[in-house]
Amino acid sequence: MTTEPTSPFFSTPEMDRIFSLSVQLRRMTRFEWALTFALESAGLAGEGAAAVMEPLVDCDFVDVPLLLNEARQAGNLAIPFVRQLTAKVRQRNEAAAALIHLGATSQDVLDTALVLQSREALTLILSRLDELETLLVDRARAHAGTAMAARTWLQDGPPTTFGLKIAGWIAALRRHRQRLRAAGERAIVLEFGGAVGTLAALGEKGAEVSAALARTLDLREPELPWHTHRDNLVEMAAALGMLVGTLGKMARDFALLMQTEIGEVSEPAGEGRGRSSTMPHKNNPIACAATVAAAMRAPALVATLLSAMMQEHERGLGNWQAEWETYPEVFRLADAALDRSIEIARGMRVFPERMAANLEATGGLAMAEAVSVALAVRIGGQRAHELIRSASQRTHAEGRSLREILIAMPEVREHFSQAEIDRLLDPRNYLGSSQRFVERVVGGFNGAR
Repeated sequence: MTTEPTSPFFSTPEMDRIFSLSVQLRRMTRFEWALTFALESAGLAGEGAAAVMEPLVDCDFVDVPLLLNEARQAGNLAIPFVRQLTAKVRQRNEAAAALIHLGATSQDVLDTALVLQSREALTLILSRLDELETLLVDRARAHAGTAMAARTWLQDGPPTTFGLKIAGWIAALRRHRQRLRAAGERAIVLEFGGAVGTLAALGEKGAEVSAALARTLDLREPELPWHTHRDNLVEMAAALGMLVGTLGKMARDFALLMQTEIGEVSEPAGEGRGRSSTMPHKNNPIACAATVAAAMRAPALVATLLSAMMQEHERGLGNWQAEWETYPEVFRLADAALDRSIEIARGMRVFPERMAANLEATGGLAMAEAVSVALAVRIGGQRAHELIRSASQRTHAEGRSLREILIAMPEVREHFSQAEIDRLLDPRNYLGSSQRFVERVVGGFNGAR
């Protein structure tokens, strides 16, 4: 894994740190220290062996260039890492050095280090989800009654509210939180099985050492080692991929509402933000672009992990290795997308007057369904639909408003007065259960999850 920061569009400094090589090596050291402690508690190591190693847990003792060069020849980082760790401990205590890695295999240390990193990464993701939800709840409450055109197939439909659109985002994010927590319960577990998943090197003490190792690392002990059963890690990645998909959907919606001819919302303004290199007037949706880009990349990464699940027998050949860069990258993309989504939610500008103007821009056609539904009660659904469709076509053809056309139609005036037509054409009177739906979502938010 690289020690350099990744693109600012596809990660965050916090997530880069969690999945940096230096943190990975520290988690690997923690595993080896915890294993020595477990061996000691099971009577397989002399008292004090773990204490010899403990000062190394959070220090940088590894010769990284040498490690990376040797890893290329060895096939993974664990083999040269264990060699360097053993040499370092030997300087302190020969007996303790002889116990390092006893009963474990390379995949045990690498997978458990990854699990420890995943636990920290998931905590960060859930924290950002909480922050984003808090911001969006405030926005949904503020705009629960702000009418705007709903769009289907990118064309205007009947009205909705901006608060309801935001509430839809919130509800999806809450579902993702539940998925991530459930996935974490299954994925954030110890990996310890030895050469082929039997712990045979530890004899009858294998179960005891495994339980002590899990306790020391504060990890749940699984039913059995999972060297080539990757479903739990893939579930975590898939849950993250779905989260990024929802964040991408939010960003896509927001960017479409930012289009010049729509102009209903805007990303936060700032000096130099959203500039074009050639067009001085531009205010580009840069946070939306970064989030959509992350959402475009995530599915292929999850697909790679799904493909890598077919790992041969008790140790994968190339499949496991394909996960090493892919799995952390899904976390990076998720955190980057959350970070930019928080940026949008915190600083978004909303223009209700523009939303109202866009509802009127089609001459009342957004309310055609409202008139058709009301008329259907009097003359039947099919006949009402045909009449209002005819009126809508005339509105387009004649350049007049739907109100003018309806008032001039005897079939409509027979059932509705001019005042009733005006009431039917008022978007505020055709918002259905939108307010109740918003209240269901924002009313359920109390900060406790």
